[in-house]
Amino acid sequence: MHSSSAGTAPARVTIDLDAIGANVHALRGFAGNAQVMAVVKGDAYGHGLVPSAKAALGGGATWLGVAQLDEAFQLRAAGVQAPVLSWLHAPGVDFDRAVREQIDLGVPAIWELEAVAEAARRVGRTARIQLKVDTGLARNGAYGADWTALVEAAKPYVAEGAVAVTGVFTHFVFADAPTHPTVLRQQEIFADAVRDCERAGFDLEVRHMSNSAATLTTPQAAWDMVRPGLAVYGLSPVPDLGSPADFGLTPAMTVSADATVVKRIPAGQGVSYAHTYVAQQDTTVVDVPIGYVDGVPRSASNSGPVQLNGARYAVAGRVCMDQFVVDIGDAQAAAGDEVVLFGDSATGVPTAQDWAEAAGTISYEIIARMSSRLPRVYLGGDRDGE
Repeated sequence: MHSSSAGTAPARVTIDLDAIGANVHALRGFAGNAQVMAVVKGDAYGHGLVPSAKAALGGGATWLGVAQLDEAFQLRAAGVQAPVLSWLHAPGVDFDRAVREQIDLGVPAIWELEAVAEAARRVGRTARIQLKVDTGLARNGAYGADWTALVEAAKPYVAEGAVAVTGVFTHFVFADAPTHPTVLRQQEIFADAVRDCERAGFDLEVRHMSNSAATLTTPQAAWDMVRPGLAVYGLSPVPDLGSPADFGLTPAMTVSADATVVKRIPAGQGVSYAHTYVAQQDTTVVDVPIGYVDGVPRSASNSGPVQLNGARYAVAGRVCMDQFVVDIGDAQAAAGDEVVLFGDSATGVPTAQDWAEAAGTISYEIIARMSSRLPRVYLGGDRDGE
Protein backbone atom coordinates (compact mmCIF):
# COMPACT_ATOMS: atom_id res chain seq x y z
CA MET A 1 0.00 0.00 0.00
CA HIS A 2 1.26 3.45 -0.85
CA SER A 3 2.02 5.83 1.97
CA SER A 4 2.98 9.49 1.76
CA SER A 5 2.66 12.82 3.50
CA ALA A 6 -0.44 13.54 1.43
CA GLY A 7 -2.77 12.87 4.36
CA THR A 8 -6.04 11.19 3.45
CA ALA A 9 -6.01 12.23 -0.22
CA PRO A 10 -6.37 9.18 -2.49
CA ALA A 11 -4.19 10.70 -5.22
CA ARG A 12 -1.12 12.91 -5.24
CA VAL A 13 1.57 14.67 -7.22
CA THR A 14 5.11 13.84 -6.12
CA ILE A 15 7.79 16.38 -7.03
CA ASP A 16 11.51 15.60 -7.07
CA LEU A 17 13.15 18.94 -6.30
CA ASP A 18 16.62 17.51 -6.80
CA ALA A 19 15.60 16.64 -10.37
CA ILE A 20 14.63 20.28 -10.98
CA GLY A 21 18.02 21.45 -9.73
CA ALA A 22 19.81 18.86 -11.85
CA ASN A 23 17.79 19.83 -14.93
CA VAL A 24 18.79 23.47 -14.56
CA HIS A 25 22.41 22.39 -14.19
CA ALA A 26 22.07 20.41 -17.43
CA LEU A 27 20.48 23.38 -19.19
CA ARG A 28 23.39 25.57 -18.16
CA GLY A 29 25.54 23.26 -20.26
CA PHE A 30 23.40 23.99 -23.32
CA ALA A 31 23.37 27.73 -22.59
CA GLY A 32 27.12 28.24 -22.93
CA ASN A 33 28.03 31.59 -21.37
CA ALA A 34 24.42 32.73 -21.16
CA GLN A 35 22.53 32.96 -17.89
CA VAL A 36 19.51 30.74 -17.24
CA MET A 37 16.13 32.20 -16.34
CA ALA A 38 13.97 29.39 -14.96
CA VAL A 39 10.35 29.99 -15.93
CA VAL A 40 8.13 29.20 -12.94
CA LYS A 41 4.82 30.60 -14.20
CA GLY A 42 1.61 28.67 -13.66
CA ASP A 43 2.67 27.44 -10.21
CA ALA A 44 5.89 26.23 -11.83
CA TYR A 45 3.97 24.24 -14.44
CA GLY A 46 2.05 22.59 -11.61
CA HIS A 47 5.14 21.69 -9.58
CA GLY A 48 4.73 24.34 -6.87
CA LEU A 49 5.99 27.88 -7.31
CA VAL A 50 8.24 28.51 -4.31
CA PRO A 51 9.83 25.07 -3.84
CA SER A 52 10.49 24.79 -7.58
CA ALA A 53 11.94 28.30 -7.80
CA LYS A 54 14.31 27.61 -4.94
CA ALA A 55 15.34 24.30 -6.48
CA ALA A 56 16.00 26.00 -9.83
CA LEU A 57 18.11 28.69 -8.19
CA GLY A 58 20.00 25.97 -6.36
CA GLY A 59 20.72 24.34 -9.72
CA GLY A 60 22.28 27.51 -11.10
CA ALA A 61 19.45 29.64 -12.45
CA THR A 62 20.17 33.34 -11.92
CA TRP A 63 16.75 34.70 -12.91
CA LEU A 64 13.15 33.57 -12.50
CA GLY A 65 10.36 34.23 -14.98
CA VAL A 66 6.63 34.48 -14.31
CA ALA A 67 3.62 35.50 -16.36
CA GLN A 68 1.69 37.39 -13.68
CA LEU A 69 2.65 39.79 -10.93
CA ASP A 70 0.91 37.81 -8.19
CA GLU A 71 3.40 35.02 -8.87
CA ALA A 72 6.29 37.46 -8.51
CA PHE A 73 4.82 38.81 -5.27
CA GLN A 74 4.57 35.26 -3.88
CA LEU A 75 8.24 34.73 -4.60
CA ARG A 76 9.23 37.94 -2.84
CA ALA A 77 6.97 37.11 0.12
CA ALA A 78 8.75 33.75 0.41
CA GLY A 79 12.10 35.51 0.68
CA VAL A 80 13.27 34.91 -2.89
CA GLN A 81 15.46 37.90 -3.77
CA ALA A 82 16.79 36.70 -7.13
CA PRO A 83 15.90 38.82 -10.17
CA VAL A 84 12.34 38.12 -11.35
CA LEU A 85 10.75 39.11 -14.66
CA SER A 86 6.95 39.29 -14.96
CA TRP A 87 5.61 39.83 -18.47
CA LEU A 88 1.82 39.57 -18.80
CA HIS A 89 -0.19 42.42 -17.29
CA ALA A 90 -3.58 44.01 -17.75
CA PRO A 91 -4.48 47.58 -16.78
CA GLY A 92 -5.04 48.03 -13.07
CA VAL A 93 -2.39 45.65 -11.72
CA ASP A 94 -0.27 46.77 -8.77
CA PHE A 95 2.72 48.28 -10.53
CA ASP A 96 3.51 50.32 -7.40
CA ARG A 97 4.27 47.17 -5.44
CA ALA A 98 6.22 45.72 -8.36
CA VAL A 99 8.45 48.79 -8.44
CA ARG A 100 8.95 48.71 -4.67
CA GLU A 101 9.89 45.03 -4.77
CA GLN A 102 12.26 45.52 -7.72
CA ILE A 103 10.48 43.15 -10.05
CA ASP A 104 11.45 43.56 -13.69
CA LEU A 105 8.37 44.25 -15.79
CA GLY A 106 7.96 43.10 -19.36
CA VAL A 107 6.55 46.06 -21.30
CA PRO A 108 4.98 45.38 -24.73
CA ALA A 109 2.96 48.56 -25.22
CA ILE A 110 3.02 52.30 -24.58
CA TRP A 111 0.04 52.22 -22.19
CA GLU A 112 2.00 49.92 -19.90
CA LEU A 113 5.16 51.99 -20.17
CA GLU A 114 3.19 55.04 -19.07
CA ALA A 115 1.50 53.18 -16.21
CA VAL A 116 4.81 51.84 -14.92
CA ALA A 117 6.44 55.28 -15.13
CA GLU A 118 3.56 56.78 -13.15
CA ALA A 119 3.97 54.06 -10.52
CA ALA A 120 7.69 54.79 -10.31
CA ARG A 121 6.97 58.47 -9.66
CA ARG A 122 4.52 57.61 -6.90
CA VAL A 123 6.92 55.19 -5.25
CA GLY A 124 9.97 57.38 -5.74
CA ARG A 125 12.04 54.57 -7.22
CA THR A 126 13.25 53.75 -10.72
CA ALA A 127 11.20 50.98 -12.31
CA ARG A 128 13.08 48.15 -14.00
CA ILE A 129 11.51 47.28 -17.35
CA GLN A 130 12.29 44.96 -20.24
CA LEU A 131 10.82 45.85 -23.61
CA LYS A 132 9.15 43.02 -25.49
CA VAL A 133 9.31 43.01 -29.26
CA ASP A 134 7.00 40.91 -31.42
CA THR A 135 9.27 39.23 -33.98
CA GLY A 136 6.52 37.21 -35.63
CA LEU A 137 4.39 35.40 -33.05
CA ALA A 138 1.71 38.14 -33.24
CA ARG A 139 0.91 37.69 -29.58
CA ASN A 140 2.31 39.74 -26.69
CA GLY A 141 4.92 42.29 -27.77
CA ALA A 142 5.27 45.46 -29.85
CA TYR A 143 5.17 44.89 -33.61
CA GLY A 144 6.66 46.92 -36.45
CA ALA A 145 5.93 50.62 -36.11
CA ASP A 146 4.57 50.04 -32.61
CA TRP A 147 8.01 48.78 -31.60
CA THR A 148 9.70 51.89 -32.94
CA ALA A 149 7.18 54.05 -31.09
CA LEU A 150 7.69 52.11 -27.85
CA VAL A 151 11.46 52.60 -27.95
CA GLU A 152 11.04 56.31 -28.64
CA ALA A 153 8.44 56.66 -25.87
CA ALA A 154 10.80 55.05 -23.36
CA LYS A 155 13.62 57.55 -23.93
CA PRO A 156 12.26 60.48 -21.90
CA TYR A 157 11.26 58.20 -19.02
CA VAL A 158 14.80 56.80 -18.95
CA ALA A 159 16.24 60.32 -19.04
CA GLU A 160 13.95 61.31 -16.17
CA GLY A 161 15.01 58.28 -14.13
CA ALA A 162 11.46 56.95 -13.91
CA VAL A 163 12.42 53.73 -15.69
CA ALA A 164 15.55 51.80 -16.56
CA VAL A 165 15.37 49.56 -19.62
CA THR A 166 17.23 46.53 -18.29
CA GLY A 167 16.47 44.15 -21.12
CA VAL A 168 14.81 43.31 -24.40
CA PHE A 169 13.15 40.01 -25.24
CA THR A 170 10.92 38.12 -27.65
CA HIS A 171 9.48 34.64 -28.18
CA PHE A 172 9.89 32.08 -30.96
CA VAL A 173 7.09 30.74 -33.14
CA PHE A 174 8.69 27.46 -34.26
CA ALA A 175 11.46 26.82 -31.73
CA ASP A 176 10.44 23.15 -31.72
CA ALA A 177 11.22 23.01 -35.46
CA PRO A 178 14.75 24.48 -35.47
CA THR A 179 15.17 24.35 -39.26
CA HIS A 180 11.95 26.28 -39.92
CA PRO A 181 12.76 29.54 -41.78
CA THR A 182 11.03 31.66 -39.14
CA VAL A 183 13.67 30.66 -36.57
CA LEU A 184 16.43 32.47 -38.46
CA ARG A 185 14.16 35.34 -39.49
CA GLN A 186 13.11 36.00 -35.90
CA GLN A 187 16.74 36.09 -34.81
CA GLU A 188 17.42 38.72 -37.47
CA ILE A 189 14.46 40.86 -36.40
CA PHE A 190 15.47 40.52 -32.77
CA ALA A 191 19.03 41.61 -33.55
CA ASP A 192 17.59 44.75 -35.15
CA ALA A 193 15.47 45.38 -32.04
CA VAL A 194 18.52 45.01 -29.81
CA ARG A 195 20.35 47.57 -31.94
CA ASP A 196 17.37 49.91 -31.64
CA CYS A 197 17.66 49.75 -27.85
CA GLU A 198 21.41 50.22 -27.89
CA ARG A 199 21.14 53.23 -30.22
CA ALA A 200 18.55 54.68 -27.85
CA GLY A 201 21.18 54.57 -25.12
CA PHE A 202 19.49 51.95 -22.96
CA ASP A 203 21.88 50.15 -20.61
CA LEU A 204 20.74 46.60 -21.31
CA GLU A 205 21.61 43.89 -18.81
CA VAL A 206 19.99 41.00 -20.69
CA ARG A 207 18.80 40.13 -24.18
CA HIS A 208 16.83 36.90 -24.47
CA MET A 209 14.61 34.92 -26.81
CA SER A 210 15.27 31.20 -26.24
CA ASN A 211 12.62 29.01 -24.63
CA SER A 212 13.28 25.35 -23.76
CA ALA A 213 13.27 24.14 -27.35
CA ALA A 214 15.63 26.86 -28.57
CA THR A 215 17.91 26.37 -25.56
CA LEU A 216 18.34 22.72 -26.53
CA THR A 217 18.48 23.05 -30.32
CA THR A 218 19.48 26.59 -31.34
CA PRO A 219 22.56 27.63 -29.33
CA GLN A 220 23.25 30.64 -31.56
CA ALA A 221 20.08 32.27 -30.18
CA ALA A 222 21.24 32.19 -26.55
CA TRP A 223 22.30 35.86 -26.38
CA ASP A 224 22.84 36.86 -22.70
CA MET A 225 20.22 34.56 -21.22
CA VAL A 226 18.01 31.59 -22.07
CA ARG A 227 14.48 31.24 -20.73
CA PRO A 228 13.53 27.54 -20.39
CA GLY A 229 10.28 26.42 -18.82
CA LEU A 230 9.26 22.85 -19.68
CA ALA A 231 12.84 21.53 -19.69
CA VAL A 232 13.37 22.80 -16.13
CA TYR A 233 10.83 20.17 -15.08
CA GLY A 234 12.54 17.43 -17.04
CA LEU A 235 10.36 17.08 -20.14
CA SER A 236 11.45 17.33 -23.75
CA PRO A 237 9.96 20.24 -25.73
CA VAL A 238 11.02 18.46 -28.92
CA PRO A 239 9.93 14.83 -28.43
CA ASP A 240 10.50 14.10 -32.12
CA LEU A 241 14.14 15.14 -31.73
CA GLY A 242 14.95 13.59 -28.38
CA SER A 243 13.61 12.23 -25.12
CA PRO A 244 14.31 13.86 -21.76
CA ALA A 245 17.13 11.38 -21.19
CA ASP A 246 18.67 12.29 -24.56
CA PHE A 247 19.05 15.85 -23.27
CA GLY A 248 20.19 14.83 -19.79
CA LEU A 249 16.86 15.74 -18.19
CA THR A 250 14.86 13.93 -15.51
CA PRO A 251 11.08 14.36 -15.18
CA ALA A 252 10.36 15.86 -11.76
CA MET A 253 6.63 15.08 -11.51
CA THR A 254 4.99 11.75 -10.74
CA VAL A 255 1.20 11.49 -10.55
CA SER A 256 -0.30 8.50 -8.75
CA ALA A 257 -3.43 7.32 -6.97
CA ASP A 258 -4.41 4.47 -4.66
CA ALA A 259 -6.85 1.89 -6.02
CA THR A 260 -10.22 1.96 -4.26
CA VAL A 261 -12.33 -0.92 -5.60
CA VAL A 262 -11.11 -4.09 -7.31
CA LYS A 263 -13.78 -6.45 -8.67
CA ARG A 264 -14.64 -9.03 -11.29
CA ILE A 265 -17.12 -8.27 -14.06
CA PRO A 266 -18.50 -10.63 -16.71
CA ALA A 267 -17.89 -10.57 -20.44
CA GLY A 268 -20.20 -8.09 -22.15
CA GLN A 269 -20.34 -5.69 -19.21
CA GLY A 270 -19.91 -2.04 -20.19
CA VAL A 271 -17.61 0.18 -18.16
CA SER A 272 -18.10 3.82 -17.10
CA TYR A 273 -20.40 6.39 -18.71
CA ALA A 274 -22.00 5.49 -22.04
CA HIS A 275 -20.31 2.08 -21.96
CA THR A 276 -17.71 3.15 -24.52
CA TYR A 277 -15.65 0.21 -23.24
CA VAL A 278 -17.13 -3.28 -23.02
CA ALA A 279 -15.34 -6.22 -21.40
CA GLN A 280 -14.55 -8.86 -24.02
CA GLN A 281 -14.25 -11.61 -21.41
CA ASP A 282 -14.66 -12.09 -17.68
CA THR A 283 -12.13 -9.70 -16.21
CA THR A 284 -10.97 -7.68 -13.22
CA VAL A 285 -11.42 -3.91 -13.13
CA VAL A 286 -9.83 -1.41 -10.79
CA ASP A 287 -11.35 1.93 -9.80
CA VAL A 288 -8.75 4.72 -9.68
CA PRO A 289 -9.76 7.84 -7.65
CA ILE A 290 -8.50 10.63 -9.88
CA GLY A 291 -10.41 12.30 -12.70
CA TYR A 292 -10.81 15.30 -14.92
CA VAL A 293 -11.43 17.64 -11.98
CA ASP A 294 -7.88 16.74 -10.94
CA GLY A 295 -6.51 17.41 -14.41
CA VAL A 296 -6.73 13.98 -16.02
CA PRO A 297 -7.81 14.76 -19.59
CA ARG A 298 -11.20 13.33 -20.50
CA SER A 299 -9.92 13.11 -24.07
CA ALA A 300 -7.65 10.28 -22.87
CA SER A 301 -10.66 8.05 -22.22
CA ASN A 302 -10.00 4.48 -23.40
CA SER A 303 -6.35 5.31 -24.02
CA GLY A 304 -4.51 6.95 -21.11
CA PRO A 305 -1.73 4.63 -19.85
CA VAL A 306 -1.08 3.64 -16.23
CA GLN A 307 1.19 1.28 -14.37
CA LEU A 308 -0.13 -1.01 -11.64
CA ASN A 309 2.02 -3.59 -9.86
CA GLY A 310 4.68 -3.36 -12.55
CA ALA A 311 2.34 -3.89 -15.52
CA ARG A 312 1.06 -1.37 -18.07
CA TYR A 313 -2.67 -0.88 -18.66
CA ALA A 314 -4.94 1.71 -20.27
CA VAL A 315 -7.98 3.61 -19.06
CA ALA A 316 -11.10 1.53 -19.76
CA GLY A 317 -14.06 3.70 -20.70
CA ARG A 318 -14.68 7.35 -19.96
CA VAL A 319 -12.55 9.41 -17.59
CA CYS A 320 -15.03 10.74 -15.01
CA MET A 321 -14.88 13.79 -12.78
CA ASP A 322 -13.23 12.03 -9.84
CA GLN A 323 -12.24 8.60 -11.13
CA PHE A 324 -11.56 6.24 -13.98
CA VAL A 325 -11.43 2.47 -14.41
CA VAL A 326 -8.65 0.15 -15.57
CA ASP A 327 -9.17 -3.37 -16.94
CA ILE A 328 -6.36 -5.62 -15.65
CA GLY A 329 -7.63 -8.93 -17.01
CA ASP A 330 -6.76 -11.80 -14.67
CA ALA A 331 -3.93 -9.97 -12.90
CA GLN A 332 -4.02 -9.52 -9.15
CA ALA A 333 -4.59 -6.20 -7.39
CA ALA A 334 -5.99 -4.92 -4.12
CA ALA A 335 -7.46 -1.74 -2.72
CA GLY A 336 -4.62 0.58 -1.81
CA ASP A 337 -2.26 -0.55 -4.57
CA GLU A 338 -0.54 2.40 -6.20
CA VAL A 339 -1.56 3.27 -9.76
CA VAL A 340 0.99 5.51 -11.49
CA LEU A 341 -0.32 7.69 -14.30
CA PHE A 342 3.01 9.18 -15.32
CA GLY A 343 6.50 9.95 -14.12
CA ASP A 344 10.10 9.22 -15.12
CA SER A 345 10.31 6.57 -17.85
CA ALA A 346 13.59 5.40 -16.31
CA THR A 347 11.48 3.83 -13.56
CA GLY A 348 9.34 2.00 -16.11
CA VAL A 349 6.19 4.11 -15.72
CA PRO A 350 4.28 5.96 -18.45
CA THR A 351 5.33 9.52 -19.20
CA ALA A 352 3.59 12.87 -19.54
CA GLN A 353 4.40 12.59 -23.25
CA ASP A 354 2.53 9.26 -23.38
CA TRP A 355 -0.50 10.97 -21.86
CA ALA A 356 -0.15 13.90 -24.26
CA GLU A 357 -0.26 11.54 -27.21
CA ALA A 358 -3.24 9.68 -25.74
CA ALA A 359 -5.11 12.96 -25.21
CA GLY A 360 -4.09 14.65 -28.46
CA THR A 361 -2.24 17.49 -26.75
CA ILE A 362 1.25 18.44 -25.53
CA SER A 363 3.13 17.42 -22.41
CA TYR A 364 3.12 21.04 -21.19
CA GLU A 365 -0.64 20.85 -20.75
CA ILE A 366 -0.55 17.46 -19.04
CA ILE A 367 1.69 18.59 -16.18
CA ALA A 368 0.34 22.14 -15.90
CA ARG A 369 -3.29 21.01 -15.60
CA MET A 370 -2.78 18.88 -12.46
CA SER A 371 -5.13 20.61 -10.04
CA SER A 372 -4.56 21.98 -6.57
CA ARG A 373 -6.88 19.29 -5.17
CA LEU A 374 -3.98 16.89 -5.61
CA PRO A 375 -1.56 17.44 -2.72
CA ARG A 376 2.07 18.00 -3.66
CA VAL A 377 4.57 15.72 -1.94
CA TYR A 378 8.13 17.02 -2.18
CA LEU A 379 11.28 14.96 -2.24
CA GLY A 380 14.79 16.37 -1.78
CA GLY A 381 15.81 19.98 -2.24
CA ASP A 382 14.81 22.95 -0.12
CA ARG A 383 11.17 22.33 0.72
CA ASP A 384 10.50 25.67 2.41
CA GLY A 385 7.30 27.16 1.06
CA GLU A 386 5.49 23.87 0.44
